[in-house]
Amino acid sequence: PPPPLPLARGRRRRGRAGRRGISGGTGGGGVDPAAVPGHSGRGTRTGDAMGQTVLLTGGAGYIGSHTFVALRAAGHDAVILDNFSNARGDVPDRLEVITGAPVRVYRGDVRDAALLARIFAENAIGAAIHFAALKAAGESVEKPLDYIDVNLGGLTALLKAMREAGCFRLVFSSSATVYGTPEVLPVPETAPRGYANPYGFTKLACEQILEQVGASDPRWAIATLRYFNPVGAHASALIGEDPQDFPNNLVPFVAEVALGKRAALNVFGDDWPTRDGTGVRDYIHVEDLARGHVMSLGHLIATGQSHTVNLGTGRGYSVLEMLAAYSRAVGRELPHVVAPRRAGDVAEVVADPSKAAALLGFRAEKGVDEMCASSWAFVSRRRNG
Repeated sequence: PPPPLPLARGRRRRGRAGRRGISGGTGGGGVDPAAVPGHSGRGTRTGDAMGQTVLLTGGAGYIGSHTFVALRAAGHDAVILDNFSNARGDVPDRLEVITGAPVRVYRGDVRDAALLARIFAENAIGAAIHFAALKAAGESVEKPLDYIDVNLGGLTALLKAMREAGCFRLVFSSSATVYGTPEVLPVPETAPRGYANPYGFTKLACEQILEQVGASDPRWAIATLRYFNPVGAHASALIGEDPQDFPNNLVPFVAEVALGKRAALNVFGDDWPTRDGTGVRDYIHVEDLARGHVMSLGHLIATGQSHTVNLGTGRGYSVLEMLAAYSRAVGRELPHVVAPRRAGDVAEVVADPSKAAALLGFRAEKGVDEMCASSWAFVSRRRNG
């Protein structure tokens, strides 16, 4: 196998997030790390033989922040690059509480070649996990050029910076949207690819760019992870899905109903060819998803071989089943109203997760009730400050 990734030796760089009401365990008030569920209070070993240094673009976002925690728990060091366009400024502080160690954050755009060069110069980066992207399918129809610029431009800028730095291991955040309208369920990685909107187009185009880059130079080891529907929050309730503008996923809408911000959940169609007439999707707990990233990275390090896998559960839940699960978490029935179907929606999308199980040893462990309970714990804590 290829040699281990280089370890970070640079000085810890603290971001400019500030210390708003939460302590990183370095004195003052806030949260006691030892009292946070899922945290030992002992800190995380980094910068030694326990782990490797990984750049997380978009690492302060929903999936990125949970992956940061999972990397630290696995003994890896990590550096975050994020422009905080869809992440709260206090996320690094919260990550510091959860992990018990300083968090290095660079605030900026992944398309900024000079910033990328600086990050690679100041840190011994051995691999990158690329989350940074625009991701709202509906918005992409209105702003296709923005999506092409950010999603394709960000990836190509990162690839160039990695090549210049001699870093050739990349985990890419793709999406089940590259399957378009699936012809076979559950969906295997070999299913035909397509797209239904500019967002889907950019994810498919990114995959094709990576395929061509990988074919051009055997030094590249690239993992493409096709997500299904991440749900839930960290056990500490300090980080979770926290959209900064209009929600794009089901569960944040359900959470707003639970919080009283919306009168009822709009269910788009109850006449789909599914068991209860509502759309069915494969939902995966974000902590399981984060663990999948760590396992994928480990496979790249151990083998130097590229791979493409689905990260899902293989089990579909309908909109009404998700609403019922969230109602159980909240302790009361949450109302809904039936609305017309939306253009571009499909009846059912469920992953075939068998390749991830065989190749990486990955299996989702948390069920729908854990997903909804952890989400409710997070949004409740956010509401109460």
